[in-house]
Amino acid sequence: MNGELLWVLTLLLIAIVLFTTNKIRMDVVALLVIVAFVLSDTLTLAQATAGFSDPNVLLIAALFVIGDGLVRTGIAYQMGDWLVRVAGSSESKMLVFLMLTVAGLGAFMSSTGVVAIFIPVVLSVAARMKTSPSRLMMPLGFAGLISGMMTLVATPPNMVVNSELVREGIKGFQFFSITPIGIIILLAGIAYMWLTRRWLGSDEPDKLPERYRRTFRDLIRDYRLAGRARRLAIRSGSPLIGHTLEELHLRSRYEANVVGIERWRKFRRVMVSATGGTELRERDVLLIDISVSDDDLRQFCFEQQLEPMILRGDYFSDQSRDVGMAEVSMNPDSELLGKSLRDIKFRTRYGLNVVGIRRDGKALDGKLVDEALRVGDVLLVIGDWKLIRILSTKPRNFIVLNLAAEVEAVAPASSQAPHALFCLALMVAMMVTDEVPNFIAALIACLLMGKFRCIDMESAYKSIHWPSIILIVGMMPFALALQQTGGITLAVDLLMNVAGNMGPHVMLLCLFVLCAVTGLFISNTATAVLMAPIAIAAARQMEVSPLPFAMVVGIAASAAFMTPISSPVNTLVLGPGGYKFSDFLKMGVPFTIIVMVISVLVVPILFPF
Repeated sequence: MNGELLWVLTLLLIAIVLFTTNKIRMDVVALLVIVAFVLSDTLTLAQATAGFSDPNVLLIAALFVIGDGLVRTGIAYQMGDWLVRVAGSSESKMLVFLMLTVAGLGAFMSSTGVVAIFIPVVLSVAARMKTSPSRLMMPLGFAGLISGMMTLVATPPNMVVNSELVREGIKGFQFFSITPIGIIILLAGIAYMWLTRRWLGSDEPDKLPERYRRTFRDLIRDYRLAGRARRLAIRSGSPLIGHTLEELHLRSRYEANVVGIERWRKFRRVMVSATGGTELRERDVLLIDISVSDDDLRQFCFEQQLEPMILRGDYFSDQSRDVGMAEVSMNPDSELLGKSLRDIKFRTRYGLNVVGIRRDGKALDGKLVDEALRVGDVLLVIGDWKLIRILSTKPRNFIVLNLAAEVEAVAPASSQAPHALFCLALMVAMMVTDEVPNFIAALIACLLMGKFRCIDMESAYKSIHWPSIILIVGMMPFALALQQTGGITLAVDLLMNVAGNMGPHVMLLCLFVLCAVTGLFISNTATAVLMAPIAIAAARQMEVSPLPFAMVVGIAASAAFMTPISSPVNTLVLGPGGYKFSDFLKMGVPFTIIVMVISVLVVPILFPF
């Protein structure tokens, strides 16, 4: 072992420790790796930054945009509605169709995004079937991970492995090369979950959690909103006229939260979203959430020249066709955790108002605007239904757990859905025929989605999960550095000493175990980056085809079933499913072994040694 290799291995160990402790963001660690390689002269600048121009990295970014188009046009939500119709009240049917649907969608878009979309669907279905969400959340998460084994572009590890094959001068995989194995694993997953779901929770009515698909009336009760709603008309001469809500600071001055505005427009009254930039006009009627005494309310109306109006129903429930309500949870990876609503300027940023926060099952009192947000918090937001739908397309920070039941009467289907399906089908057709490079096929689909207004430029750029892109780019230099300093050769020699004389099947087994263990500490993408060159080198030394070795690495990197922190997919279902760390070990370890056995036996049949 030379000094340069020792430096690379030390740097790798430091990166793994930082990934595991999560003290520094993973994308920042990846950028620091690039800096360290260049400053130490281990790699040249061109070598260390080559990932930024890698076609597979660009393809991953394009696929984020494609997935956003499917969400924005409502295709994913329509799939959820279809799922509810076909499964009826049967838990077994729901489990089967849920896993099939999630795996199918995840074959073409981000598995994390698909799981985030289906969490509220599962909560709603569980409530209707009077069963525990824990019996369906784990199957949802497992199906999301298995979806990465369905197509070449389903998950970054597949593309990383394929890219390494091409870089070594070997013809890579086709679009559906991995699909037969993915289908077998999916069927095994469905059977496994059907047999073991009793371990996940009880279906006895007296042990069920409270109902999730709530109406306005339910949410008003749960968040203790009764008596806080007022309709106040702006009189002529009011000091509010001509000022924006952000300028008036009504929340800090009077604890008055404007959640909607009724405004006369062309001889009829319409509802206007109450955002920070909304300017108030004479005759506007403000829908206000305010918790003050009657005397303070009279004083507020006198100072601001406001006239109380009749309010029918509880807390704006009679305006439910115009004003929506939804429960929203924080994404465990959200950049907004630890910040208050005032810090993030929630209303200005999203056009919605937070009128309640539940923490540990209890509604918080006091000034919510200054409350630091934590993992597990559930926010009750109120505002325009369209803006609530838009918020559901931002899974990076928020997951819309439950739209109030009144949404059924006001949420229209998107007219651009057929165009989005056409773009997706065209992309798949081009990738399957291999007439154009995969990235060009995805780029054509992105441009067509923009042409058909399935996406816009702002949403397209926001849909790309840049931390994932930077992580891949930052980890790529490790493979080259290990190769140049002899690290790959050393790892292959160790593997050969352990399993070289036992045949290629045992080597596949060793590679799977090594990938699965490594994936417990770093992301599946980083695992694929490190293990792909080792697998290919081991195959060459054994003088067998590298294709089955590379395929096993891709599958093993996606088999992150064993802990709730192995993948963002697992982290997403942890809270809504009410799981503990041990639940993932109990369910994940046996299934990982099943996936390993299937891989070692089936992969060599499809890709002979």
